[in-house]
Amino acid sequence: MSGSVTVIGLGPGDPRYLTPAASAALDAAQDLIGYFPYVARVPERPDLVRHASDNRVEIDRARHALELAAAGRRVAVVSGGDPGVFAMAAAVFEALEAGDPAWRTLAITVEPGITAMLAAAARVGAPLGGDFCAISLSDNLKPWEVITARLNAVFAADLVVALYNPISRARPWQLGAALGLAAEHRAPDTPVILARAVGRPDEAIRILSLAEARDASADMATLVMVGASATRLIPRDGGTPFVYTPRSVAR
Repeated sequence: MSGSVTVIGLGPGDPRYLTPAASAALDAAQDLIGYFPYVARVPERPDLVRHASDNRVEIDRARHALELAAAGRRVAVVSGGDPGVFAMAAAVFEALEAGDPAWRTLAITVEPGITAMLAAAARVGAPLGGDFCAISLSDNLKPWEVITARLNAVFAADLVVALYNPISRARPWQLGAALGLAAEHRAPDTPVILARAVGRPDEAIRILSLAEARDASADMATLVMVGASATRLIPRDGGTPFVYTPRSVAR
C-alpha cells in the first residue's frame, strides 16, 4: 500500500509550539482528519481535503484514516497537545488491531506534540520536577469506579497528579469528587494549578490551595494539577508565585 497515516500533535494552541516535524507532516498531507476545533487550527490550502467530525467518534475517524491511506492517500490525523496522551494515536492503533489485516502494511507514524500538562507546568515553574502521573476524569471510556481506584492509589503514593478532562456538561461533579479524594491524602494548603487554554488568547492560570480549589470552576479546556506533599510555592513580590516539586525525596 502506498498511502500513509501520520498522527500529529498540534500542541496546546500557540503555533510556536508546533514542532517542525509536525508542520512538515501537515504540509505533506492530502487528507486532514480530526475533531472540529483541531482541524480548524490547520491553515487551509487548495490540495488539502478536510474531514472534521465530533469528539465522540474517535474510532470512526481512525478507521476513515486507515481506509483513505489504504486507497493510496497521505493522511494526517490531528489532536491537540500530544496525540499519544488521551488522544488519537491510541484510537488509530485500536482500529488497526481490529481492522483489515492489510492495513498493517501501511506506513503509520506518530509526531509528538506538547501536551497540556507540560505546557501548564512550564508556565508556573517546575511542578513535575518529581514523580508524577496523568489521569483523565472522563468516564466515557472507563467506569468512574476505575477512575476513583486509580486516584486513591496515586494520591496515596504522593505523586503530583495532572487531571485531564476535569469537567463537562454531562459530569459537572467529578472534579470536586476527585479533589475530595485528594483531600483525604493531602494537606489543605497543597498547591493546585488550574491552567485553562494554555497557549491560546484566552489562557488563564490560577494557583490555589487544595481547600480553595474544591470550589473552583473549570471546564474541558482546563488542566488541573494537584501537587504532592513536597510541592512548594516560591512567593514573588508583585508576581505569581513559582511552583516546583523537588527531585529529591527524603530517605
